[in-house]
Amino acid sequence: MAVLVNNDTKVVVQGITGTQGKYHTISMLKYGTMIVAGTSPGKSGEEVNGVPVYDSVSEAVKAEDANASIIFVPAPFAGDAALEAIAADLNPVVVITEHVPVKDEIRVIHAAKQKGITIIGPNTPGIITPKAKQKVGIMPGHVFSEGDVGLMSRSGTLTYEIAAGMTNAGIGISTAIGLGGDPCVGLTTIEAVRLFRNDNDTKALVIVGEIGGDAEERAAVYIQKEYDLPVVGFIAGRTAPPGKRMGHAGAIISGSSGTAAAKIKALSDAGIAVAEKPSDVARLLREAL
Repeated sequence: MAVLVNNDTKVVVQGITGTQGKYHTISMLKYGTMIVAGTSPGKSGEEVNGVPVYDSVSEAVKAEDANASIIFVPAPFAGDAALEAIAADLNPVVVITEHVPVKDEIRVIHAAKQKGITIIGPNTPGIITPKAKQKVGIMPGHVFSEGDVGLMSRSGTLTYEIAAGMTNAGIGISTAIGLGGDPCVGLTTIEAVRLFRNDNDTKALVIVGEIGGDAEERAAVYIQKEYDLPVVGFIAGRTAPPGKRMGHAGAIISGSSGTAAAKIKALSDAGIAVAEKPSDVARLLREAL
């Protein structure tokens, strides 16, 4: 069993002929991801590293039986690209693009919920399941080793750093999900916890959060009540001043709401070991396991 992607996942790359689409398509194929098609309006009949290109998602699904999507379309058009994937019943839909207009994010998230489709992102590194050799994203696959610890993160680079630390410590990963750093994202922290709770291959969990919003606090309440496996947390942005946006668009705090201190307290109150720095995560996992 895996979370959201597995050996049956057949991916269509939307925006495959762009610079980023081409580069990461090759990287995903090398990792083992089953990319069956790409889309780029007006370029039907072309190929990218052997992957056929179609004008639309519906054409790609009909011809290649794709069932998931990853989007590298520029921000002004990423919302429409995601809606096209949703209309074709692709699931999950991974939106790598950053700076997607908030109004478009809201439209996409609403449309996806109406159909029971999972949106990962926007502004995400994607999702990776080492056991199934499925990388639907832009993360460096070699730092993720196969194992039984689920990893979710609002920060792309911290995902890689912590995964590398776990791998170096001999701790493998079942699935890692980049939740995205925008104020509005599809898959939320608490929803991701629920997915891992129902995954037989996941025996422990790492939650990497950051300042802004209350996603980690709500997840902590759920974990305290419903999740009985070991959990380790890390919160980025401990030194951020109130009212300042730090890095991600969603990393903005106001007063005590969304501060690192509030999030750390919520996690600690739920019995979750919270690392002071990313390199402590692997050690705390060893202790918890």
